[in-house]
Formats: sequence, C-alpha cells, structure tokens
Amino acid sequence: MKRYRDRWLVCWLVWLLGVAGGAQAASAVTGQYRNVFREWRPALTERMIDAKIDGYWRSLFEGDADSRIYYPAAPTADGPSAYIKDIGNDDVRSEGMSYGLMIAVQMNRQREFDALWNWMRTHMRYQDGPRRGYFRWQCRPPGCAGDAAPASDGEEYTATALLMASARWGDGEGIYDYGRQADELLAAMLHKEAMNGGVVGEVRSIFPVGADQVVFVPIGGAAEFTDPSYHLPAFYELWARRGGAADRARWRKIAETSRHYFQLAAHPQTGLTPEYAEFDGRPRRQEGHGDFRFDAFRTAVNWSVDQAWWGRNPWAAELSARLLGFFQRQGDGPYPAQYAIDGTVLDRASSSGLIACNAVATLALDGPPPARFVADLWNLAPPRGKWRYYDGLLQFMAMLHLSGRFVAYQ
Repeated sequence: MKRYRDRWLVCWLVWLLGVAGGAQAASAVTGQYRNVFREWRPALTERMIDAKIDGYWRSLFEGDADSRIYYPAAPTADGPSAYIKDIGNDDVRSEGMSYGLMIAVQMNRQREFDALWNWMRTHMRYQDGPRRGYFRWQCRPPGCAGDAAPASDGEEYTATALLMASARWGDGEGIYDYGRQADELLAAMLHKEAMNGGVVGEVRSIFPVGADQVVFVPIGGAAEFTDPSYHLPAFYELWARRGGAADRARWRKIAETSRHYFQLAAHPQTGLTPEYAEFDGRPRRQEGHGDFRFDAFRTAVNWSVDQAWWGRNPWAAELSARLLGFFQRQGDGPYPAQYAIDGTVLDRASSSGLIACNAVATLALDGPPPARFVADLWNLAPPRGKWRYYDGLLQFMAMLHLSGRFVAYQ
C-alpha cells in the first residue's frame, strides 16, 4: 500500500507543478534564463535580487574572518594569486577553487578569476609525469607539498569556467589564454590514456573509452566507479562545441549517457542518489558512500540545470518532482540532510547546502515554482563559522541559478 501511496504523491506533485505542460524553453539556446525568484514573488525587483547576490560576494569573498573563504596569496611571476579555503578542514580543494572560478566569471570579476586561476595552476596542476595536466584535489594554503590524486569534478568545473571566461572576456596571454588552457584540460580529460601510450602509473582518462561517463578519480581502482554528482551534461554540451568532430561527437554521447544515468541512479520512490555508484547506477557500498550524503546534494542540480539550459532530458522533470515530493513529505521546517537512498534518516542535522540544491531542482519543472523550496533558499543568509565553505558555495551558485544570472557563456 505504501508503494502505491508514494506513487500517487509523486503523480500529484507532477500535476501540481505543471510538469505536464512540456519542457522549459532551453535557455542556453534562447539566451533567456528563468528568474524563478520573480516567478515565486513578482514583487521582488531586480535591484533586490542583485543586492542579495552581492551580499554573498561581500561575505564570502571580501568579508571578515568569520565569513570569507577567498584569501589573497603571494603573487607569482604571472601576477596576483588567491585561493578558496575549506575552513573546516584547513585546506584548499580543486572543488572549491573551480567553484570560485565559476562564481567569478558569472559575477564578472576577472581580477579574482585570474588570481584563483594563477594559484590553482601554479600549485595544484601536475606539471610532468603521467598525471600532467590534471590537478591535485587537495593542498594546504601555502601550496602542495605532497601528492594528492585528482578529483574529476574539479577538472570539470575548471574547464567550463575557463571556456566561459574566454567567451565573456576574450583570451589573454600565457596562462590567461583561457580558451587554450580549457582545450588542453579537455584533451587530457578525454585522451589521457592515449597521450600516455596506455595506462601508465594507474592514470586513466577522466572519461575512459568504453564507460562514456565520468569516473570518481582517474587513478587505479577509483576509476572503476563514478559519483552521480560529477555527471554534468549541461557542461558536456558546451564542450561539444570545441575541438575536432570526433571529440564533439564523443562529448554529446557522454552528455546523453549522463542524462540516462540520472534515471538509473535515482531511487524509484525517493529520487535520492548515492554519493558513489557503479557505472550501471547501483549504489557503491563503500564506507557509507552508497547513501545520500553531502556530495549527493548536487546531483539534482546537475539534471535540473542541464534541462533548463538544453531541454534534452525527458526524465528530468519527473526526477525533480520525485525528489522534491520526498522532501515535502519530511514536514515543515529544516529537514535532515543525510539518508539511505530509500529515505531512512541517517542523521537529523539539516544543511543549508541541501536547501540550496533542492531550490535549484525546481528549474527542471514547468509552471509556477513550488514556493516552499524557493522561499527556503531566499530566506537563507550567507553562512558564517567553521563550515561555511561548502554550504556557502552551494548557496551562492543556487542564488545565481534561480535568479537567471548563471549564464552558459559560449
């Protein structure tokens, strides 16, 4: 009986949100991006929304010791440098650096973009050996004294931010020739094994031949599975406009694989996805990563932004309706952030990062946006304190997405 009741609730939510009205116009094609905040509350002005977004920039990039995550560092021969710091873990991660690059290009902050890119390329990029062209996933603020494997999401966001910087500002010289830097990174991600003459030192391509989907880490056994939140078909469509015909066809195939993969990885009743998963979508039961935890917050963002930009995923609206229906059933107020994918609560603590990502999931839906999830994001303030890094970046990007200010520069 519970199974049929859950199905009825999903169907009801689909109807309520207007999913049956058809796919959203593809904003990356039309150049018109939804402002979901004004759909939710028409009385909001663009100035009010800009003020909210500017508040995130001031807090996270220019704020005091309890709010900022952006830190200027010593200049190099290429100019000023800066890093994004994970305050709680006292380190610098390719994830955060790449998110910082993306926020900077969306906010038209070229100076901060260049400083972050300089630090990342100087300290995190492998300069030689079979990993050349990849980035260490973790460093300390002074730099990278030791080794750390690449994490595929950092490379994905970095390549896309560089392409968007090239489109928005034009290419400079040296390391600031954004388009060339992006092309080099895309080539490494797709052709690393061919470049190395095979699998050397256990180094794999981030998109190995045969899998046609992103690996968790392109090293050894960690390249034998994936992370659903690393699947970014919205970005792959942009990449398909670069390079030779063979690469373009491959990127489009990878985009289609990821669109289908979301349907495989999302639980049929809850819409929750695991942190780690096999290439066929089954959860990878490894140290709790087969559950819905912090990485997994972002998976719904990825299918929703892709659908909002390109309109090519026939399952995206139902996936968002299923997931938001599950969270609606958790009741009013802050809901827990960690679950088994069947919906069993693993920890009662809430997370503003999850609240932000669930708001972005509304982008995949037609019709009036569900007020609860949009309001939850709007009512958040930029986070402060020890754990402001991850939540703050997710909130900032969610604000850009829902305001129509996250643009697919191409």
